[in-house]
Amino acid sequence: MEFLTILYLTYTFIAFYFLIIYILTYIQNQKQIYEVIKPDKIRSLSIVIPCFNEEKNIGKNIEAFLASDYKGLKKLIIVDDCSTDNSYEIVKQYAKKYPKVMALQTPKNTGRAAGAKNFGIKYVRTELIGFSDADSLPDKNAILKMVGFFNDSKVGGVTSRVFVNNPQNYLTRAQAIEYKIIAFTRKLLGFLDSIYVTNGPLSIYRKKAFDQTGGFDENNLTEDIELTWHLVSKGWKIHMSISATVRSFVPTTVKTWFRQRIRWNVGGMQTVAKYRKKILQCGMLGYFIIPLFTLSWFLGLTGLLFLSYRLTKYIMMKFLVAKYSVAAQVAIISMEDINLNPSILFFFGMVLFTFGFIYTITALSYSKEHGRFIGHPIRDIFIYSLFYLLMYPPLLIIAFYKYLRGYNTW
Repeated sequence: MEFLTILYLTYTFIAFYFLIIYILTYIQNQKQIYEVIKPDKIRSLSIVIPCFNEEKNIGKNIEAFLASDYKGLKKLIIVDDCSTDNSYEIVKQYAKKYPKVMALQTPKNTGRAAGAKNFGIKYVRTELIGFSDADSLPDKNAILKMVGFFNDSKVGGVTSRVFVNNPQNYLTRAQAIEYKIIAFTRKLLGFLDSIYVTNGPLSIYRKKAFDQTGGFDENNLTEDIELTWHLVSKGWKIHMSISATVRSFVPTTVKTWFRQRIRWNVGGMQTVAKYRKKILQCGMLGYFIIPLFTLSWFLGLTGLLFLSYRLTKYIMMKFLVAKYSVAAQVAIISMEDINLNPSILFFFGMVLFTFGFIYTITALSYSKEHGRFIGHPIRDIFIYSLFYLLMYPPLLIIAFYKYLRGYNTW
């Protein structure tokens, strides 16, 4: 058996393994996906919002939080990271008008969200501490649908579901689909105590648990992933409320999308490197989260390798057959050349694609918008499945190269 066949069968086994885990988890917990827990008391909450050149969005963000129906929200701490636009002036105007809003500015630009967040943490005096991005808009009842999970004293963090706020072209609509699938998958992982990231648009933590981490790692490009792993390594549980929604703006061009995803993947690699000694330790972090994270990269890179090899081999064979057939003046194709019996590798590939497509439809059905069952035309789903996902493997290769070169730019 040739090496690539072994590699492909390994790839298929791992993909089926995770698919089966997700399917069984879904079957067992489907009635609890929309679970909302009523808080046993009103816990005081502060939200820290880092801001850099967000004059177009920061006002909307503040107003969205001020409209929250959660009575325990005590402070909105807006930390301007020395913006060069009018952001800080806008924040100060809100602070003058609303006592709940606190306007802060870092002494110098930290260059990343983690620095501004850590600056704002020093002013938090509440039982819970939350974080949001300046361009994110939480629903009115989002916080209320999250805080009930803290009834369990072992819960250290709760995250929300993110919808795309600007689905204006094929790229952003593909991201809208991607975000919904990520949210659905994250909820399933929550049932396994294996949520690997608490998102930036809106996540809330128990202040006691958060303090044990020492704050965000400013040397990590994905401080939210690193913080989540730190909490899990300390024995804290992480939950997700799929009913708590927040809308966020996403990249509208391939260039900005590519730069964002490079940062995400390099940050993920930084986190794996930091916690590599925890593998097969620290409960689900070492036994499932780290293997899941690293094997997902393996699947992406192996899929690209195999697809490239098979496609190149097919094109070269057809080219050589055509060239020598013309030279020998024989038929380029005959009935004997037509093979209607698919190989086992092709069969496995089609089964994986079919299950993946069904999983996508299921995830979208649990992320309905405007009362529609799926919320996206089949055309966009196929674009996401066939083209958008193919952009990831080359991106992973570049991200790995940049990681090895010490890339650490926000």
